[in-house]
Parts: sequence; structure tokens; C-alpha cells
Amino acid sequence: MTRRILVVDDEESIRRVLQFRLDQEGYPVDVAEDAQQAIEFLNRQPYALVISDVRMPGMSGIDLLHKIRAAYPATEVVLLTAFGAIESAVAAMKQGAFDYLTKPIEADELFLVVQRALERRALTLEVQSLRAAFERKYGFENMLGQSPSLLEVIDSASRAAPSDVTILIRGETGTGKEVLAKAIHAASPRKDRPFVPINCGAIPKELLESELFGHVKGSFTGAVAHKKGKVESAEGGTLFLDEIGELPLDLQVKILRVLQEREIQRVGGLETTKVNVRVITATHRNLQAMMDDGLFRNDLYYRLAVIPLEIPPLRERPEDVPELVFHFFSKAKHRMGRPDLILPDELLAYFSAYRWPGNVRELENVMERVVVMARGNEITVMDLPRYLREQPSPVEAIRLELPAKGISLEAVERELIVLAVKRFDWNQTQAAQYLDISRKTLIYRMEKFGLAKESGMPDEKKTGGLSK
Repeated sequence: MTRRILVVDDEESIRRVLQFRLDQEGYPVDVAEDAQQAIEFLNRQPYALVISDVRMPGMSGIDLLHKIRAAYPATEVVLLTAFGAIESAVAAMKQGAFDYLTKPIEADELFLVVQRALERRALTLEVQSLRAAFERKYGFENMLGQSPSLLEVIDSASRAAPSDVTILIRGETGTGKEVLAKAIHAASPRKDRPFVPINCGAIPKELLESELFGHVKGSFTGAVAHKKGKVESAEGGTLFLDEIGELPLDLQVKILRVLQEREIQRVGGLETTKVNVRVITATHRNLQAMMDDGLFRNDLYYRLAVIPLEIPPLRERPEDVPELVFHFFSKAKHRMGRPDLILPDELLAYFSAYRWPGNVRELENVMERVVVMARGNEITVMDLPRYLREQPSPVEAIRLELPAKGISLEAVERELIVLAVKRFDWNQTQAAQYLDISRKTLIYRMEKFGLAKESGMPDEKKTGGLSK
């Protein structure tokens, strides 16, 4: 971390004195005779601190402060001023200056201000580093995969994140609904405030209301003190209600009140409390069907699903499996103290052929098991769970009878494409995923073989088909 200081003053004597004193204290120092020269220095290298006179010919110290704040926000600024111009220096502090020094400058005061300015800069950089680490940990890059269906969800989530609208995340168990919710929070203006999750299906019904809204002392047996609920704990931040479909009807009314009135009432309390939270919910259940059965309120559903997001199950995006395998393998082998463990590429076929009913969470657990149970420094087929290594591969499931007189490879390829696109009602994205090729490649081959949805069948005039 740089401790270099730039001194800016049009008086040579002041420049020389400050440079000498700071140099004696071990600080690397450069000097500039005006603001324009200071900007040239700043463009060449970073400075931790700029000490600048307020009144200089041409550009003033205040103007220089504004340019530094705009272009180099990590650089602290201390202003030098005559005793009679203190008021302007104080005003400059409101515009971003760290402090000011009055002329003539006392050495002890100089060193104290410089030390405090550098300490604040170090703290600022540390906070920035922690914030960047948080965003890396919880950002959208943690939604691993490049499949079109997943990228579409991430794109929608990233566009919705800066707003305060409610979001409903749907997806099977283990698809990463909470990971997506955290990423939305990390990309929102509320990222510096709490992210508070609560699983509505994991808490007994009789305790859930107290967990959500808190209670007052004496409101029920065991309520020995006032308690703040999860909603209040998320003040200014994001409340994540996982498995919202498990929420009882009487509590659905109270969550609706949070969304509509922005207020809560603690269990046993008479007063209401205003709250400022963003609500993100998630479920693996079909809420529309629950509404038809009277188990979920229509008005609450439409307030929650302003932005509905659907995370596709892993079986529908098999092209993401290899990336996930290597990510969780790397994570597990370092956590388990086996950094030299190797996973051969040829084993990927076993992972790609499996349907992963438990989705990404199941894959992560399997990789931990494989790392722990591996017998040597290289994982073998026998280290894989039995259900992975004994499943038939997709190719083995195809029964081919080759004709004695030979066959056209292009005709076989064309027939496979016809079967695939018809299987998915001419949905090119799903057909491409099924064939393990890109959508662009599929379109190219469909054009090559004259396949068009409008005709409903391949254009037999353009290409030959398999023998009937």
C-alpha cells in the first residue's frame, strides 16, 4: 500500500520545508508548484495523500480537491490555508477534504494530521476490499454455468436487483435459490445492510410468528424479555423468506401487511412498528395450484411475484455439469486437505449422464464424498458412488443395427436432428442441449439439411433421407 505524499504549493519555501519534514519521518514525497502540475503527477502514479494550498494562481486548491475526489477517490486531501481563510477550508471539508492546516504549520500538528489521514485511507481501502470480497462471495458469479436458461435468469435478476421490487424465486430443492437471493442483495443499493434469511418450513407454526415479527415480554410462556423478529433485524436490508409456500394462511395476511403498509406488530404488542425492508421469497411448490386449493392467498402471491424467476433444474442444463464438477472438486479438495488430488477428464461422462434429482446441492455433496473417499492421488471410476458408475450412458441406450451395404453418416446425423427438434416441439435451445451442441451449431446444421419448422417436416428435395 502506497504512503507517497504529494505537496502542492506555489511558494517554494513551503514546499521545501514540508518535503524536508515529511522525508525525515520516512514518507516518500513529491512536490508540485501548482494544481495543473499536481494533476500530471496524479496521472502518473497513485498517492495516498495530497497536501495542497487553497489559494494558488490558476486552479485553486478547492478545484483540485474536486478533481481528486472525482478521479482518485482513495486519495486523501489536506488543505493549507492562512488563518483568515479558515472558513473556506472548513467548507472544503464538507466537500471531501480530510482536514486543514493553518500557516505557519507546526511540525507536530502536521505529523498528527498526516498519520490520521493515512489511517483513514487504510481503513477505506480495507472496507472496499471486504465489500469486494463479499460481492465475489455472494455475487452472480456464484451462479455457476453458461447454459442459456441459467444466463437468462441471471440477466433478469441483475436487472431487477437495483430496484426495490419484490422477487419470487421458483425452483426445485437444491437449485440455488438462496444463492441467487444473496446475489440480488449484493447487487442492490441495500448491500451494506443485513441480508436476513428465514426458512418458513423449518420452524414450527406456533413459533414462526414470533420469529418473524418478534414478541413483547410476557406475551406467552417463556417470553421473559422483548424480542426483535427477523423482519426488524432486516431493517434497511433484505428479508429472504425461503419456502414461502409453507407459510400458514394467518401469517400470510401479516406478510401482506408488511408489503402494503410497511409495518409490523409484535406478538402480544399493541403498537405497530414501521419497517424498511426489501422482500425476496422462494419456493419449490406450485403456488398457483395452492391458490386454486385455497392454501395461498391470491393478493399475497401477486405482491410477491412482481418479478418471478425460475431456476432450471440441473438435468435441464447438462452443459453446466462439467464446470460445476470441477468447481466443487477444487473447493472440496482444498477444504479436505488434499490439494494434489486429480480428477481425470474421462470421468466427466459419468457425472454428465446422471440426472441429479437433488440438483446442484447433490452434486456438491457428491464431490465432497468423492474427495474424502478417494483411495489414491487420482480419482478412479471405483471411487465414484455406485449409482454414478453403474448407470447406462446415453450412447449405450441407443440400439443401432448397421446395414450390410453401409450407411451415410450425414443421413444419420440429419435423422438425429429431426428426432431431437420434434421431441422438443422445435424448441432449438432445448434440442441443442439434448444433443450437447450449441444452439448456433444446431441452427447451422438445420440449415445445412434444409430443416424448417414451417414445413413440419424436412425438405426432402434439398437433402436425401434414410432409407424407408
